[in-house]
Amino acid sequence: MLALVAPGQGAQTPGFLNPWLELTRAHQLLTWWGAVADIDLIHLGSNADGEEIKDTSNAQPLLVAAGLLGALSLFPHPSDAFGKVGVVAGHSVGEFTAAAGARAITAESAMVLVKERGIAMAAASNRAATGMSALLGGERDAVLAAITAHNLYAANENGAGQIVAAGLLSDLQALESAPPEGTRVRPLAVAGAFHTPYMESARERLSMLAGQVSVRDPRTKVLSNNDGAVIHSGREILTRMVNQIASPVRWDLCMRTLGELGVTAVIEVPPAGTLVGLIKRALPGVETLALKTPDDIPAALDIIARHGFPSEISDQPTWRMIVAPFSGTFTHVGIEVGTELHAGTVVGAIANRRESIELTTDHDGMLIEFMVEDGDPVSPGQPIARLHPLGQGAH
Repeated sequence: MLALVAPGQGAQTPGFLNPWLELTRAHQLLTWWGAVADIDLIHLGSNADGEEIKDTSNAQPLLVAAGLLGALSLFPHPSDAFGKVGVVAGHSVGEFTAAAGARAITAESAMVLVKERGIAMAAASNRAATGMSALLGGERDAVLAAITAHNLYAANENGAGQIVAAGLLSDLQALESAPPEGTRVRPLAVAGAFHTPYMESARERLSMLAGQVSVRDPRTKVLSNNDGAVIHSGREILTRMVNQIASPVRWDLCMRTLGELGVTAVIEVPPAGTLVGLIKRALPGVETLALKTPDDIPAALDIIARHGFPSEISDQPTWRMIVAPFSGTFTHVGIEVGTELHAGTVVGAIANRRESIELTTDHDGMLIEFMVEDGDPVSPGQPIARLHPLGQGAH
């Protein structure tokens, strides 16, 4: 199974888009997306210095545009990707790249939202002197305890012994002066305490805007930074991405799900390198490729040819499907095939040793098929039941 992943803020470097501007469609796409977001993406990706592209309101649309440009270099006809890519995921703002790539939202909606996201997060950052620091090494529980003891938040858990603390700069400096045993503390070049309650005003702003955005249920599996779960409702994907502004990124759990899904290869879209480095350590048997320049396209196409195959849900109208968000055991609640259901109806539950969740319908419809039975083990993204929309000939 092939996964496409998209990096988050901090992956950008000055001039990283220059090689991509040689591609035929690059100027047109970047000009269009820049017009949509009211930002000069070509300048930011080619001539802007490090300080300009570090600015949150510039960095976020630049990252999403670069990721989408890279994905389109592999799949010029986006629908072709659904026959090859089994799962997509993004880190932080990279979730918008992944959601647009899976067609849960349009590229244009993604660009507008991330521009507003960057502006709102920058404004929230200006309200207090906050920042973020990476803690490298150490024992997880001890690191988390130290973060809490210094009145900080664990904003990112990236796996491979990397946890990012966020909060007031004074508290971060105190942590750096007294790090947990076996841990190095490295301040990050970001403007605020992202993915913490300090970003609540930005979350509220994006929540208001997101309510006006049209969504579709994706045609491939999409992972959530919140808990690594496979999310199959377009509206829930967008809601989770908005809420993630003020809540921790659990990339470690996303990588765990990639392993549970049986992913055999991962391609990271531009500006690539950060996520495949983490995946190499967490999933050493998985083939990886960082799509850094167009020179990497032939190697990426080779990986796609060898590892790509359709998602098990991509050949059906996926808005009718209910899928397992994580691995566990399915429990039936007794609803019979042929029953007309309203959105929000519980049709069963998934549980394992770590967590449990009720499975609900995202749409009104008639239950036309259960694809698992009571007590069956299920994997992340596995179809559980199928609905037919009411009033459209469901018999």
